[in-house]
Amino acid sequence: MTNSITLTDNDKTTLAVAAHGAIALITAAGVKSAGKIAVAGSLALASATGVVGHALDEKQKGLKLEGKSTAQLADQVFPALTASMRLLKEQDQAAADDFRSTVLTALEAGARAERGGTGPAMTEMIRKITDALDA
Repeated sequence: MTNSITLTDNDKTTLAVAAHGAIALITAAGVKSAGKIAVAGSLALASATGVVGHALDEKQKGLKLEGKSTAQLADQVFPALTASMRLLKEQDQAAADDFRSTVLTALEAGARAERGGTGPAMTEMIRKITDALDA
């Protein structure tokens, strides 16, 4: 990681909404183990290092994952995932790669916590999250 990355409080909130929101989305797509999925994914996010780790570690005043449905939550999270990748790529491709890897690792950790393995809904949600990261 380079120290030349400058993230505003707004940028950090966007990263947090994206990363924590991705975990919320796969938790919603889980069938049997929502609590375990959320904990495993969140612990994986907590292990992030570098610029991404520091950004996700800070308490975010503007962090609000809203929505009464998975669709409403996705409307907030998917754009945040894409925006996070864009703002990191503008400053440092390695930081963008690290963010993508961190989110995907957290998704994998959450998916492994699902009893009986991931079902079609979770698999599809992971694909959608990956697409948003790569948009």
